Amino acid sequence: MTKFVIRRAIQAIPVLFGITIVVYGILLAAPGGPEAKFANNPRMTQEAKDKFIKAWGLDQPIPIQYCRWMGLCNPETEGTMLGSLPTPAAFIGPSGLPNFLPTVMSGATNGLLHGDLGRSINSGEPVVDRIARAALPTFILAGIALVVWLSIAITMGVYAAIHRYSLFDNAATVFSYVGFAMPTFWLGIMLIFIFSGPGLNILPAGGMTETRLSPPFGSDQYWAYFGQHPVQALTDIGKHLILPVITLVVVNIAGDSRFVRASMLEALGQDFVRTAKAKGLPARVVNFKHALRNALLPVITNIGLEIPFLFTGAIVTETIFSWPGIGKLTIDATREFDYPILMGVLLVTSVLVVFANLLADIAYGYVDPRIKY
Repeated sequence: MTKFVIRRAIQAIPVLFGITIVVYGILLAAPGGPEAKFANNPRMTQEAKDKFIKAWGLDQPIPIQYCRWMGLCNPETEGTMLGSLPTPAAFIGPSGLPNFLPTVMSGATNGLLHGDLGRSINSGEPVVDRIARAALPTFILAGIALVVWLSIAITMGVYAAIHRYSLFDNAATVFSYVGFAMPTFWLGIMLIFIFSGPGLNILPAGGMTETRLSPPFGSDQYWAYFGQHPVQALTDIGKHLILPVITLVVVNIAGDSRFVRASMLEALGQDFVRTAKAKGLPARVVNFKHALRNALLPVITNIGLEIPFLFTGAIVTETIFSWPGIGKLTIDATREFDYPILMGVLLVTSVLVVFANLLADIAYGYVDPRIKY
């Protein structure tokens, strides 16, 4: 198993490298650009615009911009080779060693390889700090949604398969079709209208905390408040979590419960299950020890692909409920032409996809003992 994990981690390196090229190319091909933010600003002189472009390295050829963003090239080195390529001297760091080596060896601090994703064009804040600050709210929302979603989807799918064509199975089928057909944005708006509108008005419509009772989440003042009033702070966050969690899990439960049901039905029809029943094993052992473990294999594959997008792709939900996470950060960065933040978010998403698939492969070995690495 250890050799398999190491081999897969090494294989992921060229995949991630290729992803960085694709991400960089897509954002370059997108309309506008970092300079579009002030392109038509009459109060900004051409000299100021040129100064901004030079400071951000936007006057350099695209290969050099990418090389500096990755941390392969030294941004202090000028000149090009063959019109658009970096010169050999550009790959040498301040210490005289290759720029891509760790900072303690090369002296370089720029680029992805050194943990630097650049700075926000809008605020000037490091992209790493912006993403880190938005990551905690997203992980809280997505983590709770993940537990609720998997618990209900697997339980519902397994029970519906065991009690095929029962009243519960038929009701679960209706719920799945209705839930899967509901657009996320419509469901979120309806939940706000019902539970936060003038009718019931029992749950907050948006945000992560009640700003009248506590400082903004994530600030130093908030953590001081959290230490003094932990129960009140957790209750406040819990109330704000209810509606966005429901919005996130309904569609996932609707789809995955049917997927689990189909996989479980297929496993229950296998010869080894009929053999286990013929031996007189209890139904609980047959269903959960033999059938369920085999039924979970395709489910794990599906979940491994869905988890990264649950953590980074809840853009609609976070926007509707003003949840200060990565999804909302992505929308704000798109609206403000903040390309460094967009590249950072896309890169984090790609890493999560690769990591989740690695975890899914590892889980195969624990679920199905026939799989050897």
